[in-house]
Amino acid sequence: MRSLLAAILLPLLIAACGEPPPPHAELGKLVVVTREGPITYQLDGSGKASGFEHDLVALFAQELGVEARFIVAPDHAEIAAALASGRAHLAAAALAPMESDALRFSRPIRELQQLLVQHEDALPVDDAADLADRTVAVLAGSAQIEALARLQPRPEGMRVVELEGVGEMELLERVNARTAALAAIDSAHFDIGANFFPGLYAAFELPGNRPLAWAFPKGGEEALFQRAEAFIVRVRQDGTLDRLVDRYFGHTRRLNQNDTARFLEKMHAVLPRYRRHFIEAQDIYGIDWRLLAALAYQESHWDPLATSYTNVRGMMMLTEDTADRLRVTDRLDARQSILAGTRYLVELREQMPAEAREPDRTWLALAAYNLGMGHLNGARFIASLVKRDPNSWYEMKQVLPLLSRPEYYARLKSGAARGGEAVIMTENIRNYYDILQRYEKAAVSPQAFSMRSRPPM
Repeated sequence: MRSLLAAILLPLLIAACGEPPPPHAELGKLVVVTREGPITYQLDGSGKASGFEHDLVALFAQELGVEARFIVAPDHAEIAAALASGRAHLAAAALAPMESDALRFSRPIRELQQLLVQHEDALPVDDAADLADRTVAVLAGSAQIEALARLQPRPEGMRVVELEGVGEMELLERVNARTAALAAIDSAHFDIGANFFPGLYAAFELPGNRPLAWAFPKGGEEALFQRAEAFIVRVRQDGTLDRLVDRYFGHTRRLNQNDTARFLEKMHAVLPRYRRHFIEAQDIYGIDWRLLAALAYQESHWDPLATSYTNVRGMMMLTEDTADRLRVTDRLDARQSILAGTRYLVELREQMPAEAREPDRTWLALAAYNLGMGHLNGARFIASLVKRDPNSWYEMKQVLPLLSRPEYYARLKSGAARGGEAVIMTENIRNYYDILQRYEKAAVSPQAFSMRSRPPM
C-alpha cells in the first residue's frame, strides 16, 4: 500500500504549485486524462477512438453540452501529475478509489474482481500459501498491490514487481511469453486478454473487489464533480451502463481456451491464403476485412469446400437461393463466396431501420445472416410484445431465444427459429473480430467502414 501511495502522491507533490484548469464550460471542452487500453481508450486503424471509459466520458460530456478532449498518459503516476498540474479536469483510466490528500474519486462505476493469473504450463498456484518465494508482476500504482498485501496468511518471501509505463495487455503478454511467472490484474482486462492469450488462466481470486471510478483533483470544480456523481447514478439506473458494459464485455467469455487456440492457429496457417479476397471485399463494400474474416471463420473455419447438412456451402456458407440471386456461379470458389457473402451482409444491414445505430446495426445484421431477415423481423415483433428495444443488440440477444418457444413463434408468419444459435454465432464473431483487430493490420480503403462512427444507411 505504501508503494501505491508513493506512485500517486510523489508527482502530486512535485506539481503542487499547478493551477486548476479553467472551468469546462468556459473552455467549451472537458479535458480527460486516460490510459491506452481496451477498457479505457484506443484508436482503430482509421484513427477513431473507442473504449468503455471513452464512450462513458463522451456521454457525460454530451450531457454537459461540451466536447470531450482526451490526453493519454502512460501510467498512474503521470495521470496523477496531469490532474495536479491542471492539465485535465478528470481522469478516466481504469482507476480504483484510494485514500489521497490530492485526489477525490467518484462513486464506483463498476465492481471488478481481482485475479492472480498464470500460464497453464507454469508451476500451479492454488492459494496464497503457494506464493511463498514467488514473484508477482503488477502495474505500478494499481489496486492489485493492496490486494496482494491483504493476502492471509502473508506468503513468506513473495516478491511484488511493479511495472511502469506498460498496460494490462502488455502485462498479460509477459505472462504468456513466460517472461513473468505470475501477474495480478482485474477481471475485465483478464476476460479480454484471455481471448488473445489462451494459455493463461486465473489461478485464484485476490481479496476484495476492485471498484472502477473517475478521479478529480481536490480543489477542482465542485459543480463538475457533483454533475459526474449524478451522471453515474443515472446511467446505472436507466440501463445505459448495462448496455455499454455489454457492448465491450458482454461477448468476452463466449470462447473457451480451445476455441481461441484453434482460431489463432488457423489465423496464422490458413487466413493468409484468403486475406486478399477479404481486403478486396472491404474495398468494394466498405466493411472492415477483419470483420468479414471473423464471419467467414464462424461460418466455415475458412474452409472454401465446407458443406452443411442443409446444403449451405462455401467459405461464407451461402444457400443455393442466395447464391443464385447474387449470381454466384460456384459456391466453392473462395473469392466468389466472400464477395457474395459480404454483399449479402451489406444488404441485411441496409434493411435495418434508421433507429438502429452502430455497432448494434451490424450485430443485428450478423444475426440476420444466420436466421434470415424474416426471422429477425419476427424477433423484432416479439421485442415489441415484451417491451424490449428492437434496435438494441443488448436487448435483442435476450429476445432472439424466444423464437424457439411455441407461445411466441405461433404468432409469427416466419414460424420457429433457433434464435439462441444466432446469438451465439454473433457473439463468437465479435470475439474473433477483437482478436483479428489485435493481430492483423487494418487495410485502409476509401470506403472503410467504422461501426462506431458511421451513420445508419
